[in-house]
Amino acid sequence: MAGINCCFSSTLSSRSNLGASWLVLESHRGQATAGKQPCRRILKIKAEVDYVSAEEAKNLIAAEGYAILDVRDKKQYDRAHIKSCYHVPLFIENQDNDFGTVIKRTVHNNFAGLFFGLPFTKLNPDFVQSVKSQFPPETKVLLVCQEGLRSTAAARKLEEAGFQNIACVTSGLQSVKPGLFDSVGSTELQDAGKAGLVTIQGKISAVLGTALICAYLFITFFPEQAEKLLQMAPAS
Repeated sequence: MAGINCCFSSTLSSRSNLGASWLVLESHRGQATAGKQPCRRILKIKAEVDYVSAEEAKNLIAAEGYAILDVRDKKQYDRAHIKSCYHVPLFIENQDNDFGTVIKRTVHNNFAGLFFGLPFTKLNPDFVQSVKSQFPPETKVLLVCQEGLRSTAAARKLEEAGFQNIACVTSGLQSVKPGLFDSVGSTELQDAGKAGLVTIQGKISAVLGTALICAYLFITFFPEQAEKLLQMAPAS
């Protein structure tokens, strides 16, 4: 029929990386008529992020040339980080001074900040752009954080930004055995997330435990002396 052209074309491409793969299927089907555009349907199955153990991550760095990107906050990064890694925090310290933020920061600092040494943070608005300024999208990037949660969130953002070769360390740096990576800092990688009162909780428990054991042994082997001490104690 005059003035009508039908077309159908499809494109199929695939690529794999460490067991993760993505598939792009494009199909075009439509009719070229006056005032109408051909229909286009695109089906995309994007690459999945590779989740690897710390040992597998070390092999990716040595054999596959993966660059290490640490996405933890600055305090954890300064305590310990893998040597020669890059640092772009997914969250940055929230120093906003609006009323609501001041209240939330005060509550946070008196609880999570005091006991766990966690800073009051907010999402880094320049995270993706900062990563792009250091790595082209085709770069093989190994994301690390302390527990594995921030690196997963960072991987999702970078994948949406066009990065296709991304891996994350499952359970984060807290699962790394001492000596597995060359590190820089004042503590071991697996302990970089510990701060605040929780860092001395173990010591306090050890002292109390030792005191109780000594008291039990004293009462067991020197019952008469223990009884005299109890009698000398002031009555409440």
